[in-house]
Amino acid sequence: MHWLYLGVAILFETIGTTALKASDGMTRLGPSILVVLAYALSFWLLALVLRIIPVGVAYAIWSGLGVCLIAGIGWVVFGQRLDMPAVLGLGMIIAGIAVINLFSNSVGH
Repeated sequence: MHWLYLGVAILFETIGTTALKASDGMTRLGPSILVVLAYALSFWLLALVLRIIPVGVAYAIWSGLGVCLIAGIGWVVFGQRLDMPAVLGLGMIIAGIAVINLFSNSVGH
């Protein structure tokens, strides 16, 4: 169940960050409210995950996948450019998360 919570926490973090961009510096009420709600839910779920998964591992997965997802959303939704070094760096983040999940005894498979 903790992996599901972590996945949903990442989803809410990504929603919150997307809404942060759409809030135009927190000047638009709807997206600003969504920022607060999405981040609150994300942190609450992350806190539940930290009961089982070590903080360093959980945070690495949460933040790393969040960065990759929001970079993709920035590219698709907001038309932000990703050059080759950015794509390579994002690939390295994903590879690092895969190594943690596949080979580390810290995650409690």
